[in-house]
Amino acid sequence: MASKHITLLVYFLFIASSSRGQNELIAPSQLEMFVDEVPDMPKIQGFDLVNGVPNPKFLNIGMFKTQWKFHRDLPPTPVFAFGTSELTATVPGPTIEAIHGIDTYVTWENHLPSEHILPWDPTIPTAIPHSKKGVPTVVHLHGGIDEPASDGHANAWFTAGFAEKGPTWTNQTYRYRNMQQPGNLWYHDHAVGLTRVNLLAGLIGAYIIRDQLVEAPLGLPNGDEFDRTLFVFDRSFRRDGTIYMNATGNNPSIHPQWRPEYFADVIVVNGKAWPSMTVRRRKYRFRIINACNARFFRFFFTNGLGFIHVASDSAYLRKPVATNETILAPAEIADVIVDFSQSKSDFAILVNDAPYPYPSGNPVNEFNGKVMKFVIKKTREIDTWHVPSKLINYPSPNLSSASQTRYIAMYEYTSDNGQPTHLLINGKSFDQPATETPKAGTSEVWNVINLTGDNHPLHIHIGLFAVIDQTELVNLTVFKTCMTNLNDAIKCNISMYARGNKVVVPTHEQGWKNVYKIMPGYVTKIVVRFSYIHSNAPYPFDATAEPGYVYHCHILDHEDNTMIRPLKFIKY
Repeated sequence: MASKHITLLVYFLFIASSSRGQNELIAPSQLEMFVDEVPDMPKIQGFDLVNGVPNPKFLNIGMFKTQWKFHRDLPPTPVFAFGTSELTATVPGPTIEAIHGIDTYVTWENHLPSEHILPWDPTIPTAIPHSKKGVPTVVHLHGGIDEPASDGHANAWFTAGFAEKGPTWTNQTYRYRNMQQPGNLWYHDHAVGLTRVNLLAGLIGAYIIRDQLVEAPLGLPNGDEFDRTLFVFDRSFRRDGTIYMNATGNNPSIHPQWRPEYFADVIVVNGKAWPSMTVRRRKYRFRIINACNARFFRFFFTNGLGFIHVASDSAYLRKPVATNETILAPAEIADVIVDFSQSKSDFAILVNDAPYPYPSGNPVNEFNGKVMKFVIKKTREIDTWHVPSKLINYPSPNLSSASQTRYIAMYEYTSDNGQPTHLLINGKSFDQPATETPKAGTSEVWNVINLTGDNHPLHIHIGLFAVIDQTELVNLTVFKTCMTNLNDAIKCNISMYARGNKVVVPTHEQGWKNVYKIMPGYVTKIVVRFSYIHSNAPYPFDATAEPGYVYHCHILDHEDNTMIRPLKFIKY
């Protein structure tokens, strides 16, 4: 008990010292838009070429405290950043480019200081070193299909130099087999209770698995100029350039600092606030990653340009899908083609009109409603890229082959004043034993019941899933009361309530995904596949090994408190 009091004392002293600068928050109107060019993040090959043949590669990538310039008129900002050295660390970190079937080994090195640059809350389940020194981190490759020891389990954290380690820490070097389908992944911190602040500090980066045999025949835009990853996220800044995060919680007597969502007005793309990009009148491929803590985006162009979706999250679609807008939840990825030759103007502004919290929160304003500007060259040119009528035809989900049907319920709990205190899945905390125990190589049907007012982006580690439908719950108050009391969808006769309106899954999201938006007041039926979707082959590793996997809401503030559950595979 004394140890906890010391931790709280240190925390409150930190809060007191950091809160003095809160009134120095810079107004977004003081930062001119579209003055910085959007960066193309540095690239690292995840393979070696030996006599022209790709071979496995060992990488050392560190996490460093450094400074990053988010805007021309902002002083350099202290950040935590990924890089091969402190001098080369960036926000986002370097893009790792891997080849299908060739191992990439990464030793993630923690070089972070003894104290965090942002306020954090020790009253939620949090990685706290015994020495009370060091920032715990652990890296998760989002969308990766790898053994448990390389998944970045929330309790497998470690501090600088591996001085202290979490209870499920296994080894220093992670093995990424890259045996899954080609697609878009990203890596980020996943330390229990600190994910929201570690990502806000800058610990994110892209990871792409390429397969030339499969992808080259498609003829999609490629090369550094025409194939770009765009990380989009929101931040607030003080006048001195530091990242602003509120130091007082909604329920300070319960959680001194934790808030249910982090929202900010400055929209950042690849580390620059409202940047611009000069493009030619031809097709470009953009792999757009929503790296916000909590903000949803509904993207569209001011000049009427549209999106041609070729992939969603980490998997290609069966055929391209054209839309005028696209909604991305936190951690979702839209892989789209934009044809600037179709523009009738010389510029296009990518904008956003998603309410926050989504779907029934505040409307956007003139700052968080703008994302970036594309300056389109006047000269027309021959475009050698094309979008084929068919992409990659992965096997469709098969409900009849599912070995198990589960009900997954999402709850939010509030204090007497109606403010959120914590969120749970199936009424259970993260440290309670796993109740989702699939067998590798099987499929399961999960009926995800959202009993809260928020849309929760569900992410399942290792498992890809396809969304079948979303059905409205009628007499929601009665059903919610029963669920709160019994926490059992069958005993609460869910079939009596899951008979309202059905929402059709958008065409461009009907493929295999690893994140999906779980609508409030609805049951979302998904088929989860625990094997490779492109080959149906079993995993070449022991998925039953410790420390297992997790699934969670990818609103990071929810995940940390504590909308996350263990996922443990069992043997046949």
